[in-house]
Amino acid sequence: MKWTALSMMGAVALLHPGASIAESTLSAGVWANYRYVMDDTRDEETFGDIADEALIIYADGAADDDEGIWSYSAELRIGPGSFTDSANNSTGDTFTLHKAWVGFELTPTHKLIVGKSQVPFAWKTVNFWPGDGLQAGYGDQMDVGVKLVSGSRVGYQLAYYHADDWGETSTDTVDDNGHWGSSTTYRKVQTVVGNVDFPLTDNQTVSISAQAGRLQALVPMMEQEVDGQHHAVALHYHGRFDDFYVKAEFIDAQRELPDVFLATDPALPDEVANQRAGLELGYKQGNWFWYLDAHAANPDTDGSSADTVYSYSPGFSYDYGPGWVYVEYLGQTGFVDRNGLVGEGDFDAFYVSMDFYL
Repeated sequence: MKWTALSMMGAVALLHPGASIAESTLSAGVWANYRYVMDDTRDEETFGDIADEALIIYADGAADDDEGIWSYSAELRIGPGSFTDSANNSTGDTFTLHKAWVGFELTPTHKLIVGKSQVPFAWKTVNFWPGDGLQAGYGDQMDVGVKLVSGSRVGYQLAYYHADDWGETSTDTVDDNGHWGSSTTYRKVQTVVGNVDFPLTDNQTVSISAQAGRLQALVPMMEQEVDGQHHAVALHYHGRFDDFYVKAEFIDAQRELPDVFLATDPALPDEVANQRAGLELGYKQGNWFWYLDAHAANPDTDGSSADTVYSYSPGFSYDYGPGWVYVEYLGQTGFVDRNGLVGEGDFDAFYVSMDFYL
């Protein structure tokens, strides 16, 4: 599962002449996926396909306590299963830097992170084969900027992200499935994000997240004005009870699309608004892990004819040693598009994926 991959893999030490390093690792992983889409004529004939292969390279390190305050982390994905969009990323191909940051320990409880890192907003789903459900742009966000992280009892994160990816026109959000415009429409820029975690007990936390920023037009042959806006707030809960855990969230999201982009399609609304709700349940026993991600999205945009839509993704994984096998199902009664608009449409798919780490 994506959020624990670094702790799961074996490591190979690197040599750094002239520097005293407490920890430095270079590791690699491989994954691939079987997918069968229900009610798909092709898959009914072929019984699905095995694809989405990728090679993943990880690099992590930190200075010795008496030699420096720095650390770093990077993840390079190569292959069709990199979850990157070649039409909207900075490479124009199926490889991408999912993350790459340098951290500085300012105090024992405060760390400054510079580069492409996790946006501190709400939470992300268990696994990326069924995707981010109806979080749709507010799940596994990895943006480029600077972030301050506090490890105090009432923890907080405060960040400024200059853009949602490398480059001048990229809108690639990798695992987030493309919900922030495109390289020919607009992109998310100049975003401030904050999150505060309030512990209720030793194993329960309530958190508040907020983000606000601007949208830059990227329409070809037109002025690339930064005249759109976006903002969102989230209230989320995390609880762990022995082998069980539960997450819940409510997100209110709005965006005002750039004027230059609106001029290309008069049917688009000036303002897009909707609410999302999410629930995640998990149970771990030995090498087995069972889980459920479920979401709802309620359209609140003027003129929208869509009803509230839902998604659910039950699954389980098995730790076989060097990696994991996942069996998952995805059902959706609707979607959220690149402009944040909620639409109706059924989609059902079955996934079996496997990975291993060196």
